[in-house]
Amino acid sequence: MPFEKIHPEKLSHSVVKQIELLILRGILRPGERLPSERELSERFGVSRPSLREAVSELQEAGLLVARANSGIYVAEVLGSAFSPALTRLFGSHEEAVFDYIDFRRDMEGLAAERAARLGSDTDLAVVDSVFQRMEAAHKKRDPSNEAQLDADFHLAIIEASHNVVMLHMMRSMYELLREGVFYNRQVMFRQRTTRQNLLDQHRKINDALQARDPKAARAAIEAHLNFVSQSLTDQLKAEKHEAIARQRLAHESGR
Repeated sequence: MPFEKIHPEKLSHSVVKQIELLILRGILRPGERLPSERELSERFGVSRPSLREAVSELQEAGLLVARANSGIYVAEVLGSAFSPALTRLFGSHEEAVFDYIDFRRDMEGLAAERAARLGSDTDLAVVDSVFQRMEAAHKKRDPSNEAQLDADFHLAIIEASHNVVMLHMMRSMYELLREGVFYNRQVMFRQRTTRQNLLDQHRKINDALQARDPKAARAAIEAHLNFVSQSLTDQLKAEKHEAIARQRLAHESGR
């Protein structure tokens, strides 16, 4: 008969599974510090030896790391998504930038559609909260903070789509964006007209999500990323034209 004895689960294994799920669902983020051993054991309701056993197992699995005199952290698991060689290639070829934007448009359009349908009220409240902070940063004319909130806004939508594979894949893509591998978001946010356009586009995305309109949410994402693509095309052309103009000026000055 295909029946097996039921064995009670070890407390440490229950802790392992809970922490694994928190990492998988993106609730515990790479680089995040866990609470102290005492606080964790109290929250889980297990003894410290059971907690240590769980932490040790997660360290061996590469999900947690210990830092001397600092504590236990979620491992930087996103760092392994792309090899350093591939990252260098991304950063040195223009076509990678536009392929990246195309990829984002497809994936985030789907994520926005799913978020409008499947996101909870709390998910959409988080998206709205990030947008409100983006508006506040816009009024303060802080392009650095506004650019960071731009990334947070898009990631909040992906989180609200409730697809863990998409979540971790897109988080790894955004790490490269934050590092300026694909393009420097702050350059776009320094331009007054571009900043206002970007804010208006994010407002349309947020409005569609809050109205739970999947079709409008996807269309707003696609329009936004089409604008980003065109803006970057214009920027690259302007840089090339400036380089040519400087050559002409240098030639004329040398006559």
